[in-house]
Amino acid sequence: MHPVFSGYIYPNEYELHWGLLIVIYPYLTGLVAGAFILASLNRTFNVKVLEPVYRLALLTALSFLIVAPLPLFSHLGHPERALEMLWTPHIGSAMAMFGFVYAWYLLMVLLLEIWFDYRKDIVIYSQEKKGVAKYFYRILTLGATDISEEALRFDDRAGKFITIIGIPSAFLLHGYVGFIFGSVKANPWWSSVLMPIVFLFSAIVSGIAMVFLLHMITDMFRWKTPNMACLNKLAEFLLYAMLIDFSLEMLDFIHRLYESEESIHILGDLIQNRLFLSLIISQIVVGTLTPILGIIVARFGNLPDEMRRMMYFLSTILVQVGIFSTRWNVVVGGQLFSKSLRGLTMYKVQVLGLEGILMCIFLLVLPFIILYTFIKILPPWPHAETK
Repeated sequence: MHPVFSGYIYPNEYELHWGLLIVIYPYLTGLVAGAFILASLNRTFNVKVLEPVYRLALLTALSFLIVAPLPLFSHLGHPERALEMLWTPHIGSAMAMFGFVYAWYLLMVLLLEIWFDYRKDIVIYSQEKKGVAKYFYRILTLGATDISEEALRFDDRAGKFITIIGIPSAFLLHGYVGFIFGSVKANPWWSSVLMPIVFLFSAIVSGIAMVFLLHMITDMFRWKTPNMACLNKLAEFLLYAMLIDFSLEMLDFIHRLYESEESIHILGDLIQNRLFLSLIISQIVVGTLTPILGIIVARFGNLPDEMRRMMYFLSTILVQVGIFSTRWNVVVGGQLFSKSLRGLTMYKVQVLGLEGILMCIFLLVLPFIILYTFIKILPPWPHAETK
């Protein structure tokens, strides 16, 4: 018996076709959708206590959206092939429609909303800055330099309208990723009508947790005392989203057990032998149950603010571990068992190359570099704090 697989597998199943890059792709798009939905709570649903993180959430969504297609391009080997879906669109293909969904979300939602929200600040910067920066911000104004009350009211109305359009667009951006996996009927690990919904709620969880974490980090580096009312409300929304997400995942699991199709035995072996650490330990225990308990204790327990912030900080990090494990278990886990339903294979992670760990680390770090650049150009805090 070969050391890397057990049972009976077909020769073409020895190596996995989708690896770390395809794991990172839904992880990044989930952060985009979740961060935008968090921003919409302030703009559309008038949750004013979340105003300190509104702009940071928008910039976070844009930073991760810019990097989101790069894992797919790297995986293709010939990125120019991706242009075929634009030249010859096929509306019956979920993968082909990604290019149009991505372009719509980037150009007509995120960039427009950020521009309308920042337009007043951009005009002020174009008047205050000197040298090259002055002309740079003047270009960003696009010639719209009127900052009268009437003009600003129009900006606010336009921003709210774009946010309303952006919410279903965010659902579509990440929900379609779950739709792609859930519609693969030949794979019992992926084929589930709940897959798009689970992907969507896990995206909301990861996006809220990421903005939550970045808000605490940026306040720490700016030597600002965090707004506890904002942190507590973020913790509540994160907790609610995690409870719904975990409930949906358990519902999907119970449904599979109840159906007890012929694949149930190989899926049981998959969980026990190949995915025990990444699914049971990393995703459920470390990445879900532990942060849920930590957030409950921090939010509703009688703790000092310093201890509360520390528990929030650790919980949001663990949430990212859990969501990344979720993506790993879906993408890689669905390829570890044979179509014969009688054998298991194994995935070997590379260090170098386009599919290697170093490339994946670069793709995970790049959005934070872009976000740092955006924060320098368009600070997400009140104009008075940036002087």
